[in-house]
Amino acid sequence: MKNCMISALEKSKTDIKSLNEFLFNNPEASYKEVNSSNYICEFLSKHNFKIEKNFLDLNTSFFASKGNGHPKICFLCEYDAVLNEGHLTGHNLLTATSIAAAIVLGEIIHKINGSVIIIGCPGEYLGGTKSIMTKQGVFDDIDAVLVSHPDVITSESGSSSAIVPMQVKFLSSNGFSFLNKEDYNSLDGILLTFNILNSLQKGFPKDIEINSILSKGGYTPLLVPPEAEAKFYIRGKEMDVVRVVENKIREIVIYVSKLIRIQYSISLYEPESEELRTNRTLNRLFSHNLKENGIINIQAPRDIKSGLSLGIVSKKVPTIHPYFSIIKDESIKYGTKEFAKATISEHGFNEAMKAALSLAFTGYDIIVNENLLAEVKNEFYNK
Repeated sequence: MKNCMISALEKSKTDIKSLNEFLFNNPEASYKEVNSSNYICEFLSKHNFKIEKNFLDLNTSFFASKGNGHPKICFLCEYDAVLNEGHLTGHNLLTATSIAAAIVLGEIIHKINGSVIIIGCPGEYLGGTKSIMTKQGVFDDIDAVLVSHPDVITSESGSSSAIVPMQVKFLSSNGFSFLNKEDYNSLDGILLTFNILNSLQKGFPKDIEINSILSKGGYTPLLVPPEAEAKFYIRGKEMDVVRVVENKIREIVIYVSKLIRIQYSISLYEPESEELRTNRTLNRLFSHNLKENGIINIQAPRDIKSGLSLGIVSKKVPTIHPYFSIIKDESIKYGTKEFAKATISEHGFNEAMKAALSLAFTGYDIIVNENLLAEVKNEFYNK
């Protein structure tokens, strides 16, 4: 059966390469990926996938499926680019990899039963839509989510940071500074919050990191700023610990508000990122298939400092997010123009197709082997 899957990939490879190059040459900003989404949906439709565009009323999102019943194997696409910079992190090739995996598994799904799902997730650089989808129950009926990301190294799926993106505002009256020098203002509130927070950080857990900016504080010293704003990234290994620090910052803001008698507001300015929980059984299966497809040098599970919108999904369904190298020149760094160009190189594309075949093989393995699927779920529910 796997030979049939290899043949299916060979037949589709030219078209998948064209899809990858189209996305690269037509980069679109987050939530504006109209052409990208349409191209992908049309491509999947030609391979007999049922398509639902604007899935959950999210523009440029889609839900595509092929087959019937369980097990349901889900692949994910991300296709937004960095504004004015292009596909610096390779979302074009990530999508091409997921599409290839879905097509390959979809070619034989009618022979083995089960379903292939592929979901388009727009707006990744602005927090993404996976959190909304998870809360809407999209992944409740899925058996496994498989995603592999282009990178400068090949490694197993590890963990990511839990991040709470908090926005704090203080509000005060406006007017000329020299006429209001005896009154506390919004900027005083933000600066006092920063000072208290800096003092209290010594008592926070060691793995907690707080990144902050003064995002609004007036535009001229002549006038009192009626509104001042700060943004925080509260970052840690586990969301439960991050929540403790989040609540501390909320307490600081409330205290400052009462102390200097000005109004405040606290909100999230983008979706939170839960930490990624990798399913070790899926990790093992994918790594085995990657070696079978010619990628031998695989590093240990990789833990990253950045957040992944996939984290919340991994708490709902068994998930992996391994990485595959697309570079020959080791001086190329991830997230650069040179890395972006590597996504459309012959070498980069060929490595992506090996990863795609490995994703498809992993999906196949847990569909046809009930014991493997039971092992995947057992680990997930007993973790």
